[in-house]
Amino acid sequence: MNSDVIVVGSGIVGMACAWAACQQGLRVTVIDRDPVCVGASIRNFGFVTVTGQGSGTTWRRARRSRDVWAELAPRAGIEVLHTGLWVQARRPQAQIVLQELCEREQGQQLQWHEASALRELAPALAQPGVLGALYSPHEIRIEARQAVEQLRQWLASQGVKFHMGVSAQHIAAGEVHTTIGLFEAPRIALCPGAQLRDLFPHVFKQRAVRLCQLQMLRVEPPPGYRLPAAVMSDLSLVRYRGYSELPSAQALAQRLEQEAVAELAEGIHLIIVQSADGSLVVGDSHHYGDAMPPFASARVEQLILDEMQRMLGLSHYAVSERWTGIYPSGAEDAFIESVLPGVELVSVTSGTGMSTAFALAEDWLESWRSSE
Repeated sequence: MNSDVIVVGSGIVGMACAWAACQQGLRVTVIDRDPVCVGASIRNFGFVTVTGQGSGTTWRRARRSRDVWAELAPRAGIEVLHTGLWVQARRPQAQIVLQELCEREQGQQLQWHEASALRELAPALAQPGVLGALYSPHEIRIEARQAVEQLRQWLASQGVKFHMGVSAQHIAAGEVHTTIGLFEAPRIALCPGAQLRDLFPHVFKQRAVRLCQLQMLRVEPPPGYRLPAAVMSDLSLVRYRGYSELPSAQALAQRLEQEAVAELAEGIHLIIVQSADGSLVVGDSHHYGDAMPPFASARVEQLILDEMQRMLGLSHYAVSERWTGIYPSGAEDAFIESVLPGVELVSVTSGTGMSTAFALAEDWLESWRSSE
């Protein structure tokens, strides 16, 4: 059971670490306690987001990870369902934030379009009260439920060995003791996702990492309805750090605190993406704690749907699916921490795993190569 690298966890961060090591010709083994991926990596939008990521490291990682996804997707048989992002503005303060972003380094290739232009460029978004929208060409959207398993199968075809349904019980330098025996490797990446208490829980406690739970929906729009790309609303501008860190965002936050009290209290901002079957994935809310109850709120769902209607104005719709997601949340967007010689804990603590994991994995690989 010897390898050059062992990765514990087969969510998107674990997969990215396996990919990065495999790219360097290393022998990689991945261990996961579940027979298939069932965590945060399949419960999200499948939306690889660049625009709106925090300036500096996170934005760099998002740009790089987006390029990796674009390269890997066709090789792994993963369909890119649509590209690009529209961010609607219904308040003048939101328009100012979006226009300010266009002037920053992160505004490369972004374009602001007035409402009159939307009626031609993206008529589905030209709803009453919309002042205009920002368009970004950088984003891609995949179906996370299928893509994570497709990525796993492709990595297996490249020589990565997977042991699914195998629990890691004890970690030592160079050793992973599991329910089926001992695995050995000089380097070990621990990628536990939202399992904060299983391996080295003190690290998460020291970093004040909590759980964040989301409510999400699948909505059936009228037959033939098509979105031009992923869509976000004003509410996203006070949650995504790339917007909220701009000086003009404070005025928007103050207005939303008066006009969107219920939505802010439930941590709601809205992303809408479309699947190959025409259905819309809509969400989400954000609730925090050390342990999250498994109950979804009808009130929160209605707030999400009301915001969806303000954005899209669908003539009719039906909710066909509901689910909750959960991910670790901390002050940092992500971290890499050495917990034993040759053992690193690699975690995304901002809900941006799909968007940043590949570059984070490259940073992990570079960090231990430079320490040798």
